[in-house]
Amino acid sequence: MTEADRPQLYLITPPTFDLEVFPAKLASVLDSAEIACLRLSLSSRDEDEIARAADALREVAHARDVALVIEKHVQLVERLGLDGVHLTDGARNVRKIRKDLGPDAIIGTFCGNTRHEGISAAEAGTDYVAFGPVGETVLGDGSKADIDLFAWWSDMIEVPVVAEGALTEDLVRELTPVTDFFAFGEEIWRHEDPAAALAVLLKAMG
Repeated sequence: MTEADRPQLYLITPPTFDLEVFPAKLASVLDSAEIACLRLSLSSRDEDEIARAADALREVAHARDVALVIEKHVQLVERLGLDGVHLTDGARNVRKIRKDLGPDAIIGTFCGNTRHEGISAAEAGTDYVAFGPVGETVLGDGSKADIDLFAWWSDMIEVPVVAEGALTEDLVRELTPVTDFFAFGEEIWRHEDPAAALAVLLKAMG
């Protein structure tokens, strides 16, 4: 597989991080590999905290031509100068949000392991559909998005597909031929050297 054929990389921030430390850590990762998109995925519901984080990460990401989307908080996209939004509720609001944010905003949506929800989101105007988790995790209800879903999607649907959730080297090898993006979050941030952890996963793509 040539580098041009390999899935692109998509990063998800940790749910909490130290603003004194994380931007520099993120910069080192973005400098270590070609990253297509970064998702700000904070657990906080404090608007000021989210805005401060978005301002810091936007500076780091945009300096490297990396798009920055925010999870769920549609109304903050334009206010904070972000590139778009990542929705977590499937196709439900895609059409309305596309109308609100306009044609140039990135709108992505997480559709669990549901082919029908993904198709509905694609028809409503999403820029990508994310399926997951693909690996074993005690979080959620235990359902997984299997390789057959990605293989079918890649054959039948033009909208790009993102594989995310509990990714391992073996899963990366298996999914590389049938996904457009890998979204890595805790898979790299839990390591002392996230750039090195990302390099291991990148190598697994072949």
